[in-house]
Amino acid sequence: MHRYAPLQMKKILLLLALVSFLSQLEAQRFSNEFLSIGVGARAQAMGKSVVASASDVTASYWNAAGLVRNTHDNWQFGAMHAELFAGVAKYDYLSATKKISDNRRAISLSLIRFGIDDIPNTLNLFEDDGSINFDNVVPFSAADYALLAGYSQYLLKDSDKWTVGGNMKIIYRNIGPFANAFGFGLDGGIQYWGKKWRFGLSALDVTGTFNAWSFNFTDEEQEVLQLTDNELPENSIEVTRPRAVLGIAHYNELAKGFGLAIEANVEATFDGRRNTLFKNDQFSIAPRIGAELDYKKFAFLRIGLTNLQQDTDIGLDPFWTIDPSIGVGVKIKDFTLDYAFTDIGEQRNNTFSHVISLMYNLPAKPVKTGF
Repeated sequence: MHRYAPLQMKKILLLLALVSFLSQLEAQRFSNEFLSIGVGARAQAMGKSVVASASDVTASYWNAAGLVRNTHDNWQFGAMHAELFAGVAKYDYLSATKKISDNRRAISLSLIRFGIDDIPNTLNLFEDDGSINFDNVVPFSAADYALLAGYSQYLLKDSDKWTVGGNMKIIYRNIGPFANAFGFGLDGGIQYWGKKWRFGLSALDVTGTFNAWSFNFTDEEQEVLQLTDNELPENSIEVTRPRAVLGIAHYNELAKGFGLAIEANVEATFDGRRNTLFKNDQFSIAPRIGAELDYKKFAFLRIGLTNLQQDTDIGLDPFWTIDPSIGVGVKIKDFTLDYAFTDIGEQRNNTFSHVISLMYNLPAKPVKTGF
């Protein structure tokens, strides 16, 4: 076999293994996008419109100011699992929160993982004589991790209307033996709850989140890249720019035990023009909306609309598209089970996912806060 044929094959396999990372290098505006997917089936079903109303363990992600509004003073735990691209990628979330200081403060700890596992490393598939040896194929994973430590408290001593909170997050990203990165960032938030109206503001990556990438190519792998006219990646710093989400929510008690919550959120990104409803060269603004109908706080039906974008048909005529979502939930004693059917990856290719999340409260006497 010609010596260049195995090199051509190695080029293809290496590019496939690194495709997710290389795409990040080309467009840093989408840095750490795995943190934009969102946690909790309730939020996913409501089109991610929960910044003003989040008040359970998932508030550590959406708006940490809502942690202290949790109606339980003991530990609350949350978990979520979702799969993207027909199960190729998996997204998992674990979290815990508890009130402290006479229930006027709250702390939380969350872990997020987004990864593709069992990717075959075929760089050593060919022997020196050009023969194929499948015993040399070793699987590896490409995964992103985020650890979030949250804090929340009431802003005023004699009022429960205003709350503030924040997150410190540590990020680790790994692409098998080829590359890894460590990052650090901060989030902040505030909420105001009146009798029926709620307002929230979440500021994400307020100082910019920095990822320091390092590469670990062997001499042989570097030779393959050079012989196939590919540039050798260099250690670099990747920055996730700040973004903000503003939310307004309204809750109304209906007849015969029914209640209706409606929330609208507006997300602003400051990394240039994106395909959103409002945009320019400096920032982009994307609206979203969700609704939740409950029966005696026992059963829930949810819908949402998000990701409003302009697309073109085969004749290049523009038209607007939007992603719908739907979900249900049930609360039985200290357990809450939620389900959502949504395009969790927002990939514009109708790849909807099933999202399941669970919350559990250690038994404790409820604490009446807010409304």
